[in-house]
Amino acid sequence: MAAAVTIPGPRALQSSGLTLLLSLAAHCSGPQAKVLSPGGLDASGANLWASANCSLLQGFWCQPASQLPRDQLSALIQRLALLQVPLQAWQLSCLANLASRCGLQDDFTLHPPNLLLFYNLSQVREADCRAFICRAAQGDVELLSHLPDQRVALVWGVAVACLVGAWGVARPRLSASDLQLLGALVCDMDSSSIGAADPRVLENLRRCPRLTAAQCIALNSLLAGGKTSLGWVGSQAGRGTGTWATNLSPHLPRQAVGLGFFHSVVASCRVGKLGQREASCFVTSFLESKTKPVSSRPRLSTGNITAATLQDGLFLVHYDCAELESCLDGRILRTNLDTLLQHPLPTECQHVVKAKLAQVYPQGLPEDQLRLITSLVYLYSRTEISQWSITSQDTVVALLAPDVALENQTEAVLQKFLEHNGTVSGALLLAIGGTRLCWMSPQQIQTIHPQELRLAGALDLSSCPQSRKDVLYAKAREAFGSSRTPAAYYRLMRPYLGEAGSPGGAPAPSPAAPPGGPTAPLPHPSPQSLDVGNVTALLGHNVGDLQKARSHPTLSLDASPAGPTGPAHGTRGPPSTPTQSVHLGLPGTNVAAGPPPS
Repeated sequence: MAAAVTIPGPRALQSSGLTLLLSLAAHCSGPQAKVLSPGGLDASGANLWASANCSLLQGFWCQPASQLPRDQLSALIQRLALLQVPLQAWQLSCLANLASRCGLQDDFTLHPPNLLLFYNLSQVREADCRAFICRAAQGDVELLSHLPDQRVALVWGVAVACLVGAWGVARPRLSASDLQLLGALVCDMDSSSIGAADPRVLENLRRCPRLTAAQCIALNSLLAGGKTSLGWVGSQAGRGTGTWATNLSPHLPRQAVGLGFFHSVVASCRVGKLGQREASCFVTSFLESKTKPVSSRPRLSTGNITAATLQDGLFLVHYDCAELESCLDGRILRTNLDTLLQHPLPTECQHVVKAKLAQVYPQGLPEDQLRLITSLVYLYSRTEISQWSITSQDTVVALLAPDVALENQTEAVLQKFLEHNGTVSGALLLAIGGTRLCWMSPQQIQTIHPQELRLAGALDLSSCPQSRKDVLYAKAREAFGSSRTPAAYYRLMRPYLGEAGSPGGAPAPSPAAPPGGPTAPLPHPSPQSLDVGNVTALLGHNVGDLQKARSHPTLSLDASPAGPTGPAHGTRGPPSTPTQSVHLGLPGTNVAAGPPPS
C-alpha cells in the first residue's frame, strides 16, 4: 500500500514554487488519480482522447496519461494544440515530462506553444532552435512564474544563444528579424541587451505585462536617442501598449511620443487592454508635458461637445478639463456617459464629470448609470453612496470589481444592496471575491447563510486582516461542517485560519473537527519533514521539475556546478554557472534530484 500523502499547513503553502511541486505530486500519485478525477480522462478511455472536446481535455491528469503508449500520447498533445485547450502550469509541466520521456519533443511544431515553455530545453537541437523559439514565443511566459530557472534557460540558454550566435557566428545585437522571433521573450532580457537591440525592440516591449526599473531606463534611453518613436496608429491601435506606458519619462522629446501613440493608449484603454488608472496616469503626464498641436482652433461655446466628438480617440487632446466643464451640457452627458468614461480622464476631469452628474441627477444617480461610473466610484463618499439605489447583483459586481470601490466603500455599497435584498448569495460572494468579504462589517457577515458560503467555496482571503478572519472563522465552521472528509474540510477552512506573523498577530488555530462531520485529526507537517523517498515518490517522473525551480527563494535548493542543463540563478539577465545535480536544501535533507524512478 502506498504511503498516505499529507497536506502541509497554511504557512507551508506560502511558497508558490512548492505549491506547484505539490500540485504535481497530488496529480501524479497512483492511488489518488481516479479518486480525484471523476468523469475525467483515464487510460481505459485513451482511444477517445484524440477526439475529446475542449471541456473534457481540460480535465487532463498526469497519472492516467502516463499509462498511454507513445502514439496515443502524441495524438492527445496534438488534439490539445488543435483545440487550443487552456491548461494550468502543473498540467503543462507534467505533459512536457511525459513527452520528453516518449521522445515527442521533435514534433514541437504540432504541439501547443504553452507546452514548449516546459520542455527539456537541453534536448532542443541547434538546427531546430529558431523554429522552436518562434513557436514557444507564442506562449504565455507568465506560466513559468513558479519555475524561474526554466524561464531563464528558455530566454538565455536557448533563445539568445540561438539568435545571437552561441551556436553560430556571433552578432553584436538582436536584429529586427531576431526580435520578431523572440516576441514577448524580450520581456525577460536585461537592460543592456534591450539597449543594444534594434530600436524596433519597442514593439516587443509593449507586450510585456511589467518592466523592471532598469528596463524602463533602457526604454526611455532608446526613445530619447531619436532613432525610434512611439507613434503607431491604425490597425495597430488597441492591440496593447503594455502597462509600461505609465513609465515613460515626461521629459521625452515631442517626436518620441507622438499623437499616434497617445491614440493607441486610449484605444487600448477603451477596449479593456489597459487599465483605466494606468492609462490615466500616462494621459495626464502626456498632456502636462506637451503643448497642444491645435492651439489655433477657435474657442468653443457651451454645447459644442457632441456624441461624435466623444468618439474621437484624441478627444482629450482637443479639450482640457476647463473646456470639458464649459462645453459639455447635461443632455449629452446623460446619453453618452459610457462613451465619455471610456476615455482615461485625468483626475481633474473626473471631478468635473462627477460635479456635472450631481447637477443632472440631484436625487442621486439611477442604478443603470451606476454600472457605468466604475472609474469614478473612488470619488464618492459613504454619504453620497447612501443615496444610491442598488437592487441588482450586477450593479454590486460592477461597483466592487477589482480596482473600483475603495476598501472603506465596500460596506456602504453592500449595505444599500442588503437593504433591498436582505442577504448576499454565494454567486455574488464568488463574483466579488474574498477580498471584498474581508471588508464587510461583522453585522453584514452574519447575514450570510451558511449554504451561500458553501456555494462560494474556498475564497481567497490572503489580504484580509486577522481580525476579520476571526469574525469569519465561526461562520466558515458552520458552513463547511458537513464536509465529507477531513481533507475537504481543511481545504475549505484553510483561508479562514490565522498564520504566525499575520496582520492580527494571531497564531494559526487548529481547524477543530467539523460539527457533525469527520473527526480525524488534520495533519500539519511542514515541507522540512519530506525526505528523499517522499520527494521521489510524490513527484515520480516530474522530479526533474525541481531543476526548473531550484532558484525559487522559498524552495532553498542548492546547485552544484558543471553540467549541461542551463542557467542557474535569477529571472533576468544572462545565465551563470550551469548545473548538473540539484540538492534539496531543506533542513535535515540532502537530496540529489536525479533521474525519475523506473
